[in-house]
Amino acid sequence: MLSDYSLLSSDGDETSSYAETTDDEEAVFLQLSAAVQQGEAGADADGGGKLVSINQYAQDVVDFSTQYGSDTSISYTAYNVTGKPSKYPDYGDFPETFAFRTYGTWWKQAPSACEEFGDEQPAVDDYILVRFEEPVLPEQIKVFETYNPGAIVRIWAYTQAEQWFLLWDVESGNENLPPVERNHARIFCPPLNPVPSPTRFIRFEFNHAKLEYSTQLDAILMLGQKFVSNVVPSKKQKILPKITVNQEVILQNYSPDLECTSQSSSRSTTPTESGLSLDQMPYDVLFNIMAHLDLRSLYRCGQVCRTLHHIVAVDSLLYAELNLKPYWACASSALLQSLKKRCAFTKKLNLSWCGLFNKISVNEFKDFIAKCGPHLTHLRLDSCKFMTTGSCLETIGRYCPDNLTDLSLQNYQPQTRDFTALASLHHLERLNLNRTSIDTQSLLIILARNPALRHLNLAFLPLDVSMDDVALQIAKCNRGALVSVDMWKSHSLTSVGLEALAAHCPKLEEVDFGWCLREEASPGEAIRALVRSCPRLKKLFLAAIRGLTDRDLDVIATHCPGLQQLDLMGSMGISTEMCYRLLTRCRKLKLLDLSFCDNLDNMQIMLWRECFDVAIKRSFVDFGPPRGEF
Repeated sequence: MLSDYSLLSSDGDETSSYAETTDDEEAVFLQLSAAVQQGEAGADADGGGKLVSINQYAQDVVDFSTQYGSDTSISYTAYNVTGKPSKYPDYGDFPETFAFRTYGTWWKQAPSACEEFGDEQPAVDDYILVRFEEPVLPEQIKVFETYNPGAIVRIWAYTQAEQWFLLWDVESGNENLPPVERNHARIFCPPLNPVPSPTRFIRFEFNHAKLEYSTQLDAILMLGQKFVSNVVPSKKQKILPKITVNQEVILQNYSPDLECTSQSSSRSTTPTESGLSLDQMPYDVLFNIMAHLDLRSLYRCGQVCRTLHHIVAVDSLLYAELNLKPYWACASSALLQSLKKRCAFTKKLNLSWCGLFNKISVNEFKDFIAKCGPHLTHLRLDSCKFMTTGSCLETIGRYCPDNLTDLSLQNYQPQTRDFTALASLHHLERLNLNRTSIDTQSLLIILARNPALRHLNLAFLPLDVSMDDVALQIAKCNRGALVSVDMWKSHSLTSVGLEALAAHCPKLEEVDFGWCLREEASPGEAIRALVRSCPRLKKLFLAAIRGLTDRDLDVIATHCPGLQQLDLMGSMGISTEMCYRLLTRCRKLKLLDLSFCDNLDNMQIMLWRECFDVAIKRSFVDFGPPRGEF
């Protein structure tokens, strides 16, 4: 389903998207400012060919951050956005579409929520990158949204010039769009900025904060122009259309608000209101000012004068927390080389979403970790496609064993399935292995070496991982410190593992066993034991566990007075009366998912929404008007 991450040039040769590594400060500054330059145009198209319009649906999925479905299924997976729409114009919760796992702000309110650090986070929760068959100059992009539309906030293009270009942003291009109509499917077609060169890679970014439930996409259609030549070009000459683009639009993405000369002034003699020049101001004052700036602003200041350049380029204390996730579009090996000299005291590092299309090399990453690794306490590497070999984990294990407490490797699937290098880590308190390819033995060793784990994410692990053995290992080695555990879609988990967690993890505040225990007719006894043993539970997700009954709900209502989030989606054995009793007893409850609980009275649920301060979720399907051409 997923394509490789190399980019093919127009003549079919595989080319690296990062051609030359440079340590020039000005070049790195321009990267952070994302000053995308217009590529050189080839021969004029006049007389040599013509522009033709092409309509094409997404052909493949290159990358995505999360999905509701698992890789072994076709339900709710990212691949469902490829090809023509299968459900539009129907509105509702359809497994044939693509859905993200999260919605609203509920996951950020849960006990397992990660504390952000470094630069201010952009308003982006998830993304998906798709590939089309033909590179074109996009004129329109149509997204078929069939459930809870309105989450898309940015659209990017990766052009043949090997640069990311911002096609649309909700903050600047939302004026003329119609408002989102509730409970109706729609074709989202925002106005696009003119792109400087053809593209076949389109990335969509999503913010779920205002969604009542998960958003779902059915298909993506791109309408664009392709240059078709009437003359066979020589191998040394490529004929491209001559493109005229407004330079302000090209610089829109991360555009600097000020101009920087190529050479910084040697001295700053402009006096301030107090009569002091920058040279005369105390170092501590200037440092405190710089400490309030984000990474891009620091590089800008470094271009102003030698005094400021000395501070931002030399003082490593300014880079104690380094978050490159907001700069994923311009993160590169050159940027890591520049930061390597500044990160002697970096404690928190986030490279999530960075390095696609070979922008960051494996060797440059390893050199960077070798430099700053000994001091790292937090390392987040979600969806880092440059991590293709086990040597990356070996470097982490070699240089980060003493202080690392927070490690996130979501979506890490190397060419060889080898996680043994992580065995050298022994101070972990948070570990995210969501959708990684780890094996059972490596996971058992990691759990044994890290008895102080507080937050553990094991969602979407391979089918051959024995989750019962994992649960037994947690019960054996964890010192009762575990606060949250996520085993979403761990089909091998049974009551044996659940009972082990119940007996040895009394401090649990959050558990997600959605789509587990599905082979057991009566898993209720193990669930009741867990609930009785964990009175601190605030989040309890039991989606699609077929054997849940009123007896289980009664125990939850009795023993979980602090419960805030409860997911009972797909529970067929619960009654309307018991759900009402649950609402009256769990007075702190804020989220209750009763989707596809077919034995409940819809009229009663509507009354509950009026009487209780609880977000009660209820999926539905509305088959709209007859289908036609789009």
